[in-house]
Amino acid sequence: MTESRRQLKIARVIRDSVSHTIQNRLSDPRITGLVSVTEVTLSPDTKNATVYLSIFGVDEKAGKLTFAAIQHAAGPIQAALGRDLTGRVCPHLRFELDTKMKNTLRTLELIDRARQEYEPADGDAANDSSEPETPDEDEQQGP
Repeated sequence: MTESRRQLKIARVIRDSVSHTIQNRLSDPRITGLVSVTEVTLSPDTKNATVYLSIFGVDEKAGKLTFAAIQHAAGPIQAALGRDLTGRVCPHLRFELDTKMKNTLRTLELIDRARQEYEPADGDAANDSSEPETPDEDEQQGP
């Protein structure tokens, strides 16, 4: 189901407000690293919103501590959002840790590792034959 323009606009305001609140209004020492609001999804009635967060620049333990601190600060984040939204209803926020970036980086790491295992060590193994390369018949005929 696609989101309406209204839902997209509200999601954008939520993303900006939550991001600003986390970066500038929270003073919890447990919040370390770079916290990024990667996505906001709204229920069709706009009463509930899921906020996806990515945490960069810290190890896994510190990331979990940062996420717990943000969940603990849901009340002040919700209040700040209520001031930023102009509608009658302020969506109830639910925070989720976004692992898409982490999974993507892990996949790329595995691809690089596999490529290194299967590439020839000297790099010249692809041209082992002593025959000069000749173009295929299709390439010689032209367009």
